[in-house]
Amino acid sequence: MELKIQKKILSLSLSYIYVYLPTCLLCVCLTGSVYCEEVSPDMTSIPTLPKETAYLYARFNKIRKIKNKDFAQIVTLKRIDLTGNLISEIEDGAFSKLTLLEELSLAENQLVKLPALPAKLTSFNANYNKLKTKGVKANAFKKLTKLVNLYLSDNMLEAVPYIPESVRSLHLQNNNITEVNVDTFCRSNDTYYLRPSLNEVRLDGNPVVLSKYPDNFTCMKVLPVGKYR
Repeated sequence: MELKIQKKILSLSLSYIYVYLPTCLLCVCLTGSVYCEEVSPDMTSIPTLPKETAYLYARFNKIRKIKNKDFAQIVTLKRIDLTGNLISEIEDGAFSKLTLLEELSLAENQLVKLPALPAKLTSFNANYNKLKTKGVKANAFKKLTKLVNLYLSDNMLEAVPYIPESVRSLHLQNNNITEVNVDTFCRSNDTYYLRPSLNEVRLDGNPVVLSKYPDNFTCMKVLPVGKYR
């Protein structure tokens, strides 16, 4: 009985530490960077960040939801890495004020849909989630004109989303993509259109047989990696 009481007191004490102590006593804070990785006790929400934070690494915790208020005051953020959490919901305006954000990783979470994304992103990683095509808006990436790396592998997408001209590396392996139409990468109304920037396309691990669509890759300098027979 005494041991159980001691454990209960310890648990309450740890909970108190998490709720009331400043973030920089739970995490490692360097100039402009905050590292909150595998925090104990369990970190279940985005911590309060110093206002000058530019880089947040909060990997391998138990964060479940991202709210609009979480980053509303941290407009200096350039990189956010939330890999390996339990995030299943992101409020649609959660990243709306992050005009400087360039890199965002939401890999290895539980997302079924994507929120609005900041326009200056150069790298977006949502590998290993539960995304279906209906959870990715048609214009989700359309305004991301600086996007270079787009990683959406190991989800449940049924179709290739709109890919900005700037993208160089596209990972869509291990989804449920069944076809590729002529406008997915090229343009049906422009036979002279070329897409030289796109130099890596991963479609392996999908049911689509790429050899059925030989004319749909003529604008590209490389063929997608995937099943051809």
